[in-house]
Amino acid sequence: MSYLTGTVPVVHLRYSFRVYPTVPQRAALAKAFGCARVVYNDAVAARRAAHAKGLPYPTAAALSKALITDAKRTAERSWLGEVSAVVLQQALADAGRAYKNFFASLKGNRAGARVGLPRFKRRAARQAIRFTRNARFNVLDNGRLRLPKIGDLKVAWSRELPAVPSSVTIVKTTTGKYYASFVVAATDGVDLAEPLEDHEAETGIDLGLKSFAVLRGGKTIESPKFFRAMERRLKKAQRALSRKQQGSVNRAKARLTVAKIHERTRNKRDDWLNKQVAALVRENQALYVEDLNVKGLARGRSAKSVHDAALGMFLTRLESKAVRAGRAFAKVDRFFPSTQMCSVCGALTGPKGLEGLSVRAWACGCGAVHDRDGNAEANIRREGRRMVAAGQADT
Repeated sequence: MSYLTGTVPVVHLRYSFRVYPTVPQRAALAKAFGCARVVYNDAVAARRAAHAKGLPYPTAAALSKALITDAKRTAERSWLGEVSAVVLQQALADAGRAYKNFFASLKGNRAGARVGLPRFKRRAARQAIRFTRNARFNVLDNGRLRLPKIGDLKVAWSRELPAVPSSVTIVKTTTGKYYASFVVAATDGVDLAEPLEDHEAETGIDLGLKSFAVLRGGKTIESPKFFRAMERRLKKAQRALSRKQQGSVNRAKARLTVAKIHERTRNKRDDWLNKQVAALVRENQALYVEDLNVKGLARGRSAKSVHDAALGMFLTRLESKAVRAGRAFAKVDRFFPSTQMCSVCGALTGPKGLEGLSVRAWACGCGAVHDRDGNAEANIRREGRRMVAAGQADT
């Protein structure tokens, strides 16, 4: 999806903050996580059973009555009444949404990667519960987050919310950390940036693996390779985990060690990507990128490097940030010959095919000598500028 920005559309933004529940609050959260997980799994089981018998899928209203309202009156599920009803209804809605996405993906009506059949949630995985405005959650004047049947949670605020949140999701990671993720509807250009004095401040962005990105003027952003840096430590931790006995305390500790390595790698990558995106949007009035087939690139021999670079995540965040900041943004078609085309004369004399991947510099018949990535950036910038001028970058 590409944009030509003039006005900022209504967007839903997510703000996440670390929370520090007390011991009683952790117990209440654990109960809420468990109840939500049970309702979700019961909904998946009910729909699987209906499919096996050749019956129509039960409706959301029927599942709500059977799995929540009636279940609370039974001895086996009476503890469902000890948590907020909104949490249970949201878990049921999540199951319904998962099936809706699965069928839409199956019919080809959903963009993006293929979505699989909903699976049962596990206790050891990431846990989450969601409170909507119906649950009457509230951010108090003292900065605490009040949740029904949970209490007032201490929140580590790093910035103010731009508007009243419509929902909050409490997340417990696999490493035992808690976060509050607020959803806020921004309608007034909350991130709109001031126009730059230099209206020619624009850049093409040629993404790659040798260098993460090449910008205008030959400026490069080197790839930090966070996973590669932690790979040796991760392998050692995974070997230690494989030797531990199933169900033992030592295995739980080893699993936590592996989870912490993954979490640290992910956090460092996220922080780096956010800083790069912020800098690019701050320094450029227009940004042009190539619409890469990241999923296709991740199937080859460089799959690990492609995943480590997180090119798809970078493109998604850059597009979102550029639109919210009011910057012009365009995605050049992935089949545009940015590498093969001479940026001086336009002739397709550059390196082609798999054998041309190792060619880093080449000379055109017109006499121009090109750096592979610098030439591609110039072509992407020129094509992106043309798309914006023609209105082809607008959604």
